[in-house]
Amino acid sequence: MILQSTLEQVIKQQETRLRNLDGGLPREVLPEMKSLSSHALIISGIRRCGKSTLMLQMINKMNDDKILYLNFESPLLYGFSLNDFSRLDAIIGKRKAEMLFLDEIQLVDKWEIFVRQKLDEGLKVIVTGSNAALLSLESGTKLTGRHITRELFPFSYQEFLRFKKTGPTVNSLNQYLLNGGFPEYLKTEDEEQLITLFDDIIMRDIVARYGIKDIRSLQRLAAFLIANVGNRITATKLKQPLSIGATSTILTWFSHLELSYLFFFVPMFSHSEKAQLINPKKVYAIDPGMPEYVSQKPEQDRGRRLENLIFLHLRRKYKEIYYLDHKGKGECDFLAFKGGVVQEIIQVCYELTPDNLDREVKGIVEAMRYFNFSKGTIVTFSQKDKIIVNTYEIEVVPAWEKLVE
Repeated sequence: MILQSTLEQVIKQQETRLRNLDGGLPREVLPEMKSLSSHALIISGIRRCGKSTLMLQMINKMNDDKILYLNFESPLLYGFSLNDFSRLDAIIGKRKAEMLFLDEIQLVDKWEIFVRQKLDEGLKVIVTGSNAALLSLESGTKLTGRHITRELFPFSYQEFLRFKKTGPTVNSLNQYLLNGGFPEYLKTEDEEQLITLFDDIIMRDIVARYGIKDIRSLQRLAAFLIANVGNRITATKLKQPLSIGATSTILTWFSHLELSYLFFFVPMFSHSEKAQLINPKKVYAIDPGMPEYVSQKPEQDRGRRLENLIFLHLRRKYKEIYYLDHKGKGECDFLAFKGGVVQEIIQVCYELTPDNLDREVKGIVEAMRYFNFSKGTIVTFSQKDKIIVNTYEIEVVPAWEKLVE
């Protein structure tokens, strides 16, 4: 049980600290962050990507003194339960608050019951959490039809450019590939921050949350994945080299890692759901800079790292992303769908050369032919060109140009 006096103390300290923070770089998603009195706004994203700062930017924009902010990660709130919301309720009534900002709310069981109650009372509610389940599983019952969801990622390339006060060039792209977009890391350039963050997500968002006992095996799996971004992986083939007992365990851990936003797993396109499940998935990390400092092989294939970067660019816009393998007819890196309809077909190649040109073009043309799509894109590090194959038009664009579309 949390005392009401303790809650009041925490709220006062946090609100003072929050208002003294640097407002930071206005995020690209800020104009979309509209709260509705009848809907909760749920902001989900990986730890340290800037969710609290985004809340501060929203608070500053609203300039409303009838706001209450509470971050549930305070050590004084460990063990906060559904019953403790009654004491929070008393503080809300005492302050006549009309808008609630509840940070890292995934730490409280059945939080959605309280949020639903506040919505029914006419309050506006904005919550954040470090778990993608906030967007589906946990909010899917009590908040059905009563929530708007948004995801927040580390800085995009465009945000990185604004933060660094520079323009889209080969040099700035190289810096972004190396350093990524975690705001605090870009301020300090202390690589230990990224290593600690990686470990914290494993321990706090996965081990503690799901009660995992075999911590070392989970750490080995995460280390393997961060060293192999852009590669195809299967749980069955990882079981023996990582000494993990069951394929089902690895698949469960994949799910945990994805819900924590640390990794994404992209399936091979197929009209058969079973084929999507059994075929290898391609793995990508949440941030282009993290593999550089967390992986045991930082000098890994720059082509894969560029591919990871383009995936993140697409993932900010689309939820449905696949790769295509025509089994001998060519491969294509990304098919981006919206509402079940292909929006973009993209191949990624660090540098087109006489040795790989035919292979890369063949792969994307096969994808365009399959989906009856007339235009495709090959993203490179710095090359620009146009390729016509029969009726198919392929734009070759440097990554820095694609990322500022």
